[in-house]
Amino acid sequence: MSRSIICLVLVCAMCACGGTAGDIVRITEADNSHINGLKAEDIEKLEEIKRTRETQPMNPTLSTAIEMTQRLSSSEYLMQYPKARGADGRDYEVGGYDVLSIRVYEEQDLSREAVRVSAEGYISFPLIGRVKVGGLTTAEIETRISFKLAEEEYLLDAHVSVMVAEFNSKRFLALGAVRNPGSYALQAHEKVLDAVSRAGGIDSSQAGKTGMIIRAENPKLAQENKVVITIDLQGLLKGGDQVSNLYIADRDILFIPTAEHFYIIGEVKNPGAYSITDRQITLVEAISMAGGFTPIAARNRTRIIRVESGVEKIIQVKVDAITDAGRKIQDVIVQPNDIIIVPESFF
Repeated sequence: MSRSIICLVLVCAMCACGGTAGDIVRITEADNSHINGLKAEDIEKLEEIKRTRETQPMNPTLSTAIEMTQRLSSSEYLMQYPKARGADGRDYEVGGYDVLSIRVYEEQDLSREAVRVSAEGYISFPLIGRVKVGGLTTAEIETRISFKLAEEEYLLDAHVSVMVAEFNSKRFLALGAVRNPGSYALQAHEKVLDAVSRAGGIDSSQAGKTGMIIRAENPKLAQENKVVITIDLQGLLKGGDQVSNLYIADRDILFIPTAEHFYIIGEVKNPGAYSITDRQITLVEAISMAGGFTPIAARNRTRIIRVESGVEKIIQVKVDAITDAGRKIQDVIVQPNDIIIVPESFF
């Protein structure tokens, strides 16, 4: 259930509680009254937070793609696509623009150190001419070259060694809270942790607790479909969730979303931005996370500035009425980008 729906349920429950709930939590459209009781520096901080909040860290196209795509946990994905456990049990398949190192031990003059694969998947090799190698593993290419040399009666039972000198045909994207986002060449049997390392590691000051892989199954075929695989990022980085250390596939997007935050300013001991974890956080808990009220806080004039459907609203909460009477059900669930304001008491 989304936070918005849960919050609506709680508000409805409050409205049904003997007529007093409306006095504890009241929702109005925003006006300038929400800055009453704030110091000049807090008003300046509020405007700064609003400017920050309006920025969109995620590309809208990527955000839409994630919302419209089937989402599976790492375990669910492996159950649905069991071949992914062993990267389909195959070695790296050579593709266009890869560069090969080919050695023929019986005839060193035939050996080549930098043989580029064409876009169509072919190479040119001495004596045997054009050879199709796209979609083959290095072991299969060794067998094919050896067979061609024997077929043309140049060398019987040639011992051929093929290595990939440059990986260029397959790529993945690393986006979000990584230190060096961008496109990377996919090497043999790389996993999520390898991809994270290639991208410079996680920016721990920005990253949330989960990551995701946006993957195309059956790529380049008519039945191609996309899936979003969620990753327990914290568990993986701490070594506890190796299920999430999936093999990276061609055209994967490894996306590490930035953590969602709420903001609290005014008369609390530790104002600032706080991460929203996987569990729900209530207003009373948020104030506790910020060290609690200062002695001059107007506790019962606490306000939350929230934007819903592009409309800025003010949720006014009498916190003492919740804590003193033990009315936990009337506490308000904090949502991402909420700004909690605790004004100064006039008395």
